[in-house]
Amino acid sequence: MAIKNINCITILLAVYTVVVAAKLQRFDHLPSKMDGSIDILVIGDWGRKGLYNQSDVAFQMGKVGEILDADFIISTGDNFYEDGLIDEEDPLFVESFTDIYTASSLQKQWYAVLGNHDYRGNVLAQLSPALTQRDSKWLCLRSFIVNSGIVEFFFVDTTPFQDKYFTEEEHTYDWRGVLPREDYLSNVLKEVDMALKESSAKWKIVIGHHTIFSAGSHGNTQELVDQLLPILEARKVDLYINGHDHCLQHISSQNSQLQFLTSGGGSKAWRGEINDWDSNEMKFYYDGQGFMTLGIAENEVNVAFYDVVGKILHTWSTSKYTHMDS
Repeated sequence: MAIKNINCITILLAVYTVVVAAKLQRFDHLPSKMDGSIDILVIGDWGRKGLYNQSDVAFQMGKVGEILDADFIISTGDNFYEDGLIDEEDPLFVESFTDIYTASSLQKQWYAVLGNHDYRGNVLAQLSPALTQRDSKWLCLRSFIVNSGIVEFFFVDTTPFQDKYFTEEEHTYDWRGVLPREDYLSNVLKEVDMALKESSAKWKIVIGHHTIFSAGSHGNTQELVDQLLPILEARKVDLYINGHDHCLQHISSQNSQLQFLTSGGGSKAWRGEINDWDSNEMKFYYDGQGFMTLGIAENEVNVAFYDVVGKILHTWSTSKYTHMDS
């Protein structure tokens, strides 16, 4: 693991959790392979003390991670059910994370965003450096960047974009560090746009918890369609990866190169709901548990979805060559 400014991480994380950052925090996690390629596991919607097949998915992730020699793991949010963490000492952190993802191949850096269920708990606890001290592979922030050389990952805090969370009475959300909301959202959009514009990486991948487009039970997130999607299209982002819907899914845009990938099958799934979708766009939908892998090389990206027994359900690849490459 090669995290930038590792000696200052405690101070930087503490500052980030209580104020709206002026610029997205960046981390370097450069490839360990000689050819500069990088392999990643992606999982979302998982933290249930091993229940609902969480442990089975984790076991298969470990096997695949060893085969691929995975560089790190991405979590698309809803890390701890049902209501996030109570505090930094909450045993749920160990019961749903440390004690579940035990394979040696999973003892790599985890980069996580918050989901709506995480916001129902103590948000500052989940963002706290104290969790990294309990388990060194854990890193969760609101919005940030991971630079891996040929690819940059832009993690976006999507929960505050949804209007319904600010009006519903059934659940209480921890909005510390988010209010005033309008300023927070404006800053996130501005900084994501600026970071994408300034990026020189060949591949640009954006990670968020909430769907932009989805045929699952949650469906599209209109606030992200209206506010975030135009930025992703204008800045020529290659992939948008999310969780939220408890399924595995691949939707291809007809307006740009952008692909919409859902990896939200980390535990509870099988909701039995799928909405009609244009068959030219819907490349794959699986209403069950599993995870996703990303293999990124200089000129090619490979995606694969695995189910709870390790079977490959869907693969997709794309190539990108510059004039000098050809």
